[in-house]
Amino acid sequence: MRNIKLTIAYDGSSFFGFQVQPNVPTIQGILESALTEITEEDIEVIGAGRTDTGVHAINQVVNFKTNSKIPLEKLPIALNSLLPKSIIVKDAEEVPLDFHARFSAKSRSYVYLAYNTSYSPFLRNYAWYIREKPDLKKIMDVIDVFKGEKDFISFSKSDGEGTIREVYDTAIFEKDPFIIFYIKANGFLRGMVRLIVKVLFDVGYGFIDRDGVEYILNARKRGLIKGIAPPYGLYLYKIEY
Repeated sequence: MRNIKLTIAYDGSSFFGFQVQPNVPTIQGILESALTEITEEDIEVIGAGRTDTGVHAINQVVNFKTNSKIPLEKLPIALNSLLPKSIIVKDAEEVPLDFHARFSAKSRSYVYLAYNTSYSPFLRNYAWYIREKPDLKKIMDVIDVFKGEKDFISFSKSDGEGTIREVYDTAIFEKDPFIIFYIKANGFLRGMVRLIVKVLFDVGYGFIDRDGVEYILNARKRGLIKGIAPPYGLYLYKIEY
């Protein structure tokens, strides 16, 4: 038995998220079908992060177990010949049998892209178009609120799981034409990054101040945030082990 770790990238625009769902295309489902064809085994793929519908990945990590003898250097080539062009396997390596893409991860990081130059139809699935630029200084004065170990239930769409997460780093900066938000943590709740982005942009527009952000966080209650940043600006950036 071998445990194989893959690093993959994908354009999530045409997929209903990472996790397998019936009757709709998902990253996990497409990968499992391709691996099953190659190995002639029923393959179960484990992902480091369960990205939502429309969310992209630059360096997603998955693992699967197999008895196949296919050489590692040939596996990405074989997979990429079967996968749609919106998914690419960047690397394959054999790892210990107890490696688990999700539970072995020490940290995950995401980036979120927004822009407020002229609307581009070419960016509609890859960045959030905003008509007015937020005040980044106001955002930078508040962004540290999210650092540390906290209960992020107010910034979650999840049900039935622990809501304590530790955020290691946050940043927001400009790189023409984008406004880029970065966040690194030991894990994320469903919708957490997109809700944080929405609140930070509200800060930048003057709709809420630091006290308001701290109130939402400390209230530990869903539903206090009106709206959410769209999924297509979000990218799973890196998994660290």
